[in-house]
Amino acid sequence: MTARASTPDRGPGPRPGREPARQRVLRAARQALRVLAVELGTPTEPGTPLLGSVRSPWLRRLPYVVAFGFAVSLLPTTINVLGNDYGLEGGLVGALATAQSVPLLLAVTRPLQAWWVIFAADVLGAVALIGADGVAGRAWPWPPMEIVGYLALMLALSLRERRRTLTAVWLTTGVAGLLSQVFTPDGSNNTWVLMFVLTGVVLMMGATLRERGDAQRKLIEQETISEAERARRTLLEERTRIARELHDVVAHHMSVITVQAASAPYRISGLPGEAEEEFGAIAATARESLAEMRRLLGVLRSEEAEQHGGPEKTPQPGIGMLPKLVEGTVRAGVPVELALPEEPMALEPAVDLSAYRIVQEALANVVRHAPGAPTRVSVTVAADGARLTVLIVNSAPSAPSAPLETTGTGHGLIGMRERVRLVDGSLDTGPLPDGGFRVAARLPLSPPPSQASPLSTAKDAHSV
Repeated sequence: MTARASTPDRGPGPRPGREPARQRVLRAARQALRVLAVELGTPTEPGTPLLGSVRSPWLRRLPYVVAFGFAVSLLPTTINVLGNDYGLEGGLVGALATAQSVPLLLAVTRPLQAWWVIFAADVLGAVALIGADGVAGRAWPWPPMEIVGYLALMLALSLRERRRTLTAVWLTTGVAGLLSQVFTPDGSNNTWVLMFVLTGVVLMMGATLRERGDAQRKLIEQETISEAERARRTLLEERTRIARELHDVVAHHMSVITVQAASAPYRISGLPGEAEEEFGAIAATARESLAEMRRLLGVLRSEEAEQHGGPEKTPQPGIGMLPKLVEGTVRAGVPVELALPEEPMALEPAVDLSAYRIVQEALANVVRHAPGAPTRVSVTVAADGARLTVLIVNSAPSAPSAPLETTGTGHGLIGMRERVRLVDGSLDTGPLPDGGFRVAARLPLSPPPSQASPLSTAKDAHSV
């Protein structure tokens, strides 16, 4: 047996490993076609008009006007060119012209569906022109009017669909043009490369404009959300600050009640045993209420201790400390006049504290936004003695000066309103004709009937 005979005959069959590679290629091709079908069959926001979210009604109508103009102008042009220049029959010309131009009206709300109709009509038109008498020396497979209509459709498509869909449309257009080379009529001017390039340029420009508009819109939305969050955070911070201050006020009164109730049997001789038990119960209830309030507000005090190294032990301010506040503002460069009632007043702690905080915030706003502006602060009592009026008015700065802050958001007014709501008062703020600003707060000197304490109500009823 010779060596040649002993060698196995491989024959013309496939080499080992070649079939799996071919399978991988086929699998990749099927996957690509599946992705292509999904992208071309999944429109974005179908039914929503282009530019439908803009505020101007003229801009919202603009896509309809443009689409109508293209459809009205391309329909007779296509009929004339296909019938007279290319020599197609009348019925076929009308059907192709209608399918290639009228769906542009649909592109305003459903551009991807309009693309399916127009693209199929363009392909059928290219097939019909293969055997036409006038195709020699003219554009094929895409006549000029088809290119114009297709590019208008691409602009509408790029303003709506995502990049993957636009890429699929562009590649499908290129593949259709490339396959048309097999059937190119003799003497025709091939336009598939021109169509492919112009389609890519229009899709890229439209997608860039759309993405830029989306980015600006998201930025505006984020700024709006951030502003709302800042306002909400300012409101919560002011309420927390008010809660801490009210904790001191209420704790003081509860402590006084506890001491008075506990010491009553020792200060008043001859009390019956039932009265001593009643005072003891009052003292115990007051101690429990004070302990419960401290537990509820312990978180606020813990936060304050972490920020400032310990709880604040200074008394809460009132209108009696306004001269010191005004003196500090004058040192900051703001001329301030202060007018207070001639006789001292015994105000409720909440009203006294709210009046001081309103003046403090108003003067801080003058320092920040109108440095050097002459300012007048007046605290007056109504003739009937029922209301306390706090008025802060500043005029425009006498000498031009740049404000320390130019991006005021009005969050200081939120704190003022919360202070006024606390005591059931009213607040009036706004700019003045001369360029100044006015803050007027009216605070009741006596608590509203709904906030009257049960003990005082019982006492009044007993006295009547």
